[in-house]
Amino acid sequence: MHDFLFALSLPPVARGLVAMAIAGLCFPASGVMVLRLNLVPMRYMLMHGVILGGALSLAFSLPVLPTSIVLNVLLVLLMLHLKGNSSHGFGLASAAAMVFSMALASLVMHVWDVPAKDTLQLLWGSPFALDALDIAGLVAIAALLVLYLVLGFRTISAMFFDQEIAQSLGMRVKLHHTLMVLLIALVIAFAMKLLGALLIDALLILPVMVASKRATSLKQLLWYSCLTGLFISTLGYLLAVATDLPPSGTIALLSALLYLAPTSHKKGTVV
Repeated sequence: MHDFLFALSLPPVARGLVAMAIAGLCFPASGVMVLRLNLVPMRYMLMHGVILGGALSLAFSLPVLPTSIVLNVLLVLLMLHLKGNSSHGFGLASAAAMVFSMALASLVMHVWDVPAKDTLQLLWGSPFALDALDIAGLVAIAALLVLYLVLGFRTISAMFFDQEIAQSLGMRVKLHHTLMVLLIALVIAFAMKLLGALLIDALLILPVMVASKRATSLKQLLWYSCLTGLFISTLGYLLAVATDLPPSGTIALLSALLYLAPTSHKKGTVV
């Protein structure tokens, strides 16, 4: 117990706990957007984009997180451009952007002699590697997400119900769709820093799927998802510190077990 408390008193561990609590509480809200707007293909595209961000960071000695954020935003804008200028759907536009990012990452690693193993290590995040600036950025993105949900809840609810009806009511559907996609890109960039690209669903998707077992309205889904994310992220992190296991794997396993656990409540209908 003494060793556990001592570990929590260490600045990197304490910052990690704060970061996981903030991310666990706020990031599942973006997971609701991903599922309700059917943006799962975009999630995969942004996961592959982190490899390009890592390659550029190592090649030009740039900070990884800001580089990943900028790249995610650029990839989203590219994807929206491809979708708007073709008859193909969102999934194919995401696939095209994903291929572009992987091809560019391969060229960067070859031309600037970036070791592939160093780039691929970025697929595994670590909350212990965060500094004070990272925490400030995380707080800012979480605040943006919450502010947008509060101010735009009426439009968001209408879009989740039916985008054509929302458009007919005079709501700016295209603008809000773009804003939600950009917010998701920012969240995914930070989630990759915390857990890594391979386990990002532990913060974004699984809490929403757990909450959907009970929620019967959009408000309930958002609240239950965020509270579930807070529980999973903090408990998983504390268990990882106590047992000297990787936080990302521990949190992901806890998410999966919670989703697979049987429930006696009637299944919700909002996801």
